[in-house]
This record gives sequence, structure tokens and C-alpha cells, in this order.
Amino acid sequence: MTGKMTGRAVRRLEHEAGGAASGALAGGVLGAVAGPAGAVAGVVLGGIAGALAGKVLDQEAERDIEHTRALDAELGIIDGDLGAPNLKHPRATRGAYAAGSAGEAGAFGAEPAEGPIEPPP
Repeated sequence: MTGKMTGRAVRRLEHEAGGAASGALAGGVLGAVAGPAGAVAGVVLGGIAGALAGKVLDQEAERDIEHTRALDAELGIIDGDLGAPNLKHPRATRGAYAAGSAGEAGAFGAEPAEGPIEPPP
């Protein structure tokens, strides 16, 4: 590989190496049950499986990051227009606001749906 590695490539390599090391350790321990040859085979096969698992986990993490970035851009979090006052909201269909949002306690003294508030003991 020529030139410097990017941060993403270094992170991917670290994840794959970590997966290979943990897979080799687990494979070696399990393979030791079959003797020295089993331990060697377990280290090799566990290392391969661990590296592949690390690669897949890294790819899924990158995909999740890209998905989150796309949602952030769509919601306006990245561009800074989240909650902007210049948004075009639809007008009220009846010309009246909801009582709760206007600060009204209830209609004509009606009891709330959850019942009256109990006094403290």
C-alpha cells in the first residue's frame, strides 16, 4: 500500500486484527482439547473466523454511521435548520387551537381522563 492510511482504513485494520486475535485465542483453547495439532488448527481457523467477523462488524458500523448521517441531513440537524422559524406549516383547518396547547385546563370544568389528583397523605 502506498502513501498514508486514512483513519477509516486504520480503524478497519484494528477491528480485523482484534477479531483475528480473539478468534485465534478462542480457537486455540478449544483446539487444545484435541492436542497440539488441534490447538494449531484452532488458532488458524479461529483467527480467520475472527478476522472475518471483525470485518463484517466494521462494515455494519460504517453502514449505520452513513444511515445516521443521512437521517441527520434529512431532519436538518447537520445543516443547522432544525426548529427554524421559517418553516411552512399547514394552517389550522378549523381556525381553533387545541385547548391543551392554548393553556386551557379543561372544557367546562370536566374532570381529566386520568381522574382527580389525590391529595398527599
